[in-house]
Amino acid sequence: MNRRVVILGGGPNRIGQGIEFDYCCVHASFALKEEGYESIMINCNPETVSTDYDTSTRLYFEPLTFEDVMNIIKKEKPIGVILQFGGQTPLKLAIPLKNMGVKILGTDPIAIDIAEDREKFSRLLKELKITQPPNGTAFTYEEAKKIAENLGYPILVRPSYVLGGRAMEIVYDEETLKEFIEKAAEVSPEHPILIDKFLEDAIEVDVDAICDGDLCVIGGIMEHIEEAGVHSGDSAMVLPPYSLKKELIEEIKESTKKIAFSLNIIGLINIQYAVKNDMIYVLEVNPRASRTIPFVSKVIGVPLAKLATKIMIGKKLKELGFEKEVNLNYYAVKESVFPFNRFGNVDAVLGPEMRSTGEVIGIDESFEMAYAKSQLSAGQILPKSGNVFISVKDKDKPLIYPIAKGFTEIGFNIYATKGTGEFLREKGLKVNIIPKVYEGERPNIVDYIKNKQIQLIINTPSGKKPKKDIVSIRTIAVQRNIPLVTTIPGAKATLFAIKKLKESEIDVRPIKEYYKMKE
Repeated sequence: MNRRVVILGGGPNRIGQGIEFDYCCVHASFALKEEGYESIMINCNPETVSTDYDTSTRLYFEPLTFEDVMNIIKKEKPIGVILQFGGQTPLKLAIPLKNMGVKILGTDPIAIDIAEDREKFSRLLKELKITQPPNGTAFTYEEAKKIAENLGYPILVRPSYVLGGRAMEIVYDEETLKEFIEKAAEVSPEHPILIDKFLEDAIEVDVDAICDGDLCVIGGIMEHIEEAGVHSGDSAMVLPPYSLKKELIEEIKESTKKIAFSLNIIGLINIQYAVKNDMIYVLEVNPRASRTIPFVSKVIGVPLAKLATKIMIGKKLKELGFEKEVNLNYYAVKESVFPFNRFGNVDAVLGPEMRSTGEVIGIDESFEMAYAKSQLSAGQILPKSGNVFISVKDKDKPLIYPIAKGFTEIGFNIYATKGTGEFLREKGLKVNIIPKVYEGERPNIVDYIKNKQIQLIINTPSGKKPKKDIVSIRTIAVQRNIPLVTTIPGAKATLFAIKKLKESEIDVRPIKEYYKMKE
């Protein structure tokens, strides 16, 4: 009997691709070997473990195009193809391969198409009585303009079927919308543009789950530190959630299971939610492995990609011994690593388009120390004393006050630009006001940074295109390795982490010791 299975990898290495998908492909190959199958890997990325000579039974170093994949399938005659581990790249081949009579192992391509097709997906959520942000799809600027007027700015716009949030943007006005439509037409010409009402200041939540048709088990629920609008591959996230109410977490679990069963998921599913004013909205459903699978697997001590592979070839979660969610008595923070210091004039601000090139984990019994460890691992050495420079947009001024107050209480001096500084002074804080570069006075903020007089920078960007001097502050901070925080929730977490570092020493122990603390 032919016991061969083809695995489609993630394709060439680029920012946004996520090496996390390669982890999943490698685990799939190992799982197939454990079950007595030959694994046939198709991937064309020299930087990965999946293309190592001894990872799979056979490796085809070929592009992930329909023609190349079909040629290999005709030669190898596998019992099926696994395509939910390579990210968005292989997902595009689901329907074309199915139409050629190729057996797709795991979730049916029809379910994949429902999750990717905006209108079909909206219909499904309405049937399940699950809310999503108001949205629409458009092919032309005129259609997009009409939808934007109905939804009201800001809106989140993106081409469909793209990877790593490529060309995704938060749009605040008509002029930017026009620019975006022209760019999106080049990125994904044959697919519509997706338009969502952007939920400002919402908490984003990622959920990874595994299903076998009869049972759906939550792998992990991760609360993002940064607010919705920052790509999930870039956002720091904590498992389990550190600030969400218990009832909301239960509701998220229920919605995840409803969606998974209605799509008849066999294998992995990732769902991204936004929580605003105690309301839960579904942002996106990925009927495949997500880039958080390695993180979740490592933290809970369960190899989810391996289990998903075994499910795809007919096993059940019950016989694999994974029937219920793992409850943790510790926190794990995933932090992203960015290449900003390699690119001279790139603005080090996070948004919907993915920019990270790697990730690290900090684990501890307290959220604050787990966050501190994650920052240290990512190369952000948090100061225990010194000067904090703060410059935030108007909307963030009331939110930055308790954070600035917190820094003064633990012995830091506050420096700020005029607008932020005067606001904080009115609230009774002692603040040193520094001129901006374009105001012409010296020493300005850049001088202070260059003279090593600033130990931490909190700077939230305004919605529209930022002023040049604000960009230069962020760029110089990155070049000089000064910790830079560009969101209010990030600033809050940083304050908590520094407080904790001042109170206690960092404790390092093997991950297996944390596993003993699982319920």
